[in-house]
Amino acid sequence: MTALEYLQDLISFDSTSNLSNVDITDHLQTALTELGFDVERIEYDDKNGVRKASVVGKQGAGAGGMAYAGHTDVVPADDWFQPGHGPYRAVVDGDRVHGRGSCDMKGSIACMLAAVERLKSVSLDAPLYILATADEEIGYGGAKSVASESNYFREMVAHDTKTVVGEPTMLEVVNVHKGTGQITATSRGRAAHSSTSEGLNANLAMIPFLQVMKEIYDETEADPAWQNTDFDPPTLAWNIGINDYTAATNITPPQSVCTVALRPMPGIDVTPLLERVHAAGEAFGVTVEIDSLTSPLTTSPDAPVVRDLLEVTGKAAAKTVTYGTDAAVLTGLHNLVVFGPGDIAQAHTVNEWIALEQLDKGTDVYEALIRRWCVAR
Repeated sequence: MTALEYLQDLISFDSTSNLSNVDITDHLQTALTELGFDVERIEYDDKNGVRKASVVGKQGAGAGGMAYAGHTDVVPADDWFQPGHGPYRAVVDGDRVHGRGSCDMKGSIACMLAAVERLKSVSLDAPLYILATADEEIGYGGAKSVASESNYFREMVAHDTKTVVGEPTMLEVVNVHKGTGQITATSRGRAAHSSTSEGLNANLAMIPFLQVMKEIYDETEADPAWQNTDFDPPTLAWNIGINDYTAATNITPPQSVCTVALRPMPGIDVTPLLERVHAAGEAFGVTVEIDSLTSPLTTSPDAPVVRDLLEVTGKAAAKTVTYGTDAAVLTGLHNLVVFGPGDIAQAHTVNEWIALEQLDKGTDVYEALIRRWCVAR
């Protein structure tokens, strides 16, 4: 099968992060088995009790080799707009393939499977691992479970396996990206009819807390001490959201929730900012939870995986990106880069697509990497 054919199958699964991804994992497990991989399967229930699954395949023996990591979950497609078809059918339109996950990142997984199929008759002299994880879009739950439970992952760490996380980079080599963090602050009140004095408006405690969040945002946007010019934008983001989830204006809001998404960067300690958030919560009676805090990816530009990929692709230097990936939680790996087909600008869009040319080039490069790292020359 070609990458396009693999992609058409993968897009047909609605693997939105709030749903179970068991069906697409079953499909990938079967595909890996048919390609000659031994597989580990790791399952868990997410915080909402939804069953999630990741699969890790291994082919070949020995130490080192290559690992590829991709995620099977996608963002919601409620606002999908592409005339003539829905989000879970891959449609070729000119030089593009449309469908939810085509770019982020089922297209990349399809390229890897197609590359392996091309080499089905070639004996490997070093191991090849393929990881397909759950929940990358909502906190890296699948990658975390693989890192903690997979015997194959422990082999990768022990042998310093060269690892590619196949997120869309337009086949540019990425060795540094921002981390992630999620702050959830909740104020509790008491619902009542707003014409009475029986209620307690949760927003009244949230408003001064939000003022502190705005002050931190302004500071991080203006003060170079909180910025890293290796990135564009060079800031922590500090993206503030607010919702009281009240259905009508004549109800006193019984709850108010503020979320802050931040993106830590190398060389910047965000601990003082988080301490200020906790202090504001205590001062105004708002409960603060900090979740999914991950460190940035910082692979040395001199790492063998970086040097090899630059040589294979003919690129002059590795780059940084502002988004986060599973690489942030695949801890213990030092030969680790982000590298895949597709443009991140097309990810999560209302008509998500990937160029056919990127599928072809992605398959070619992944094949070249398998030959370089897993086949004796």
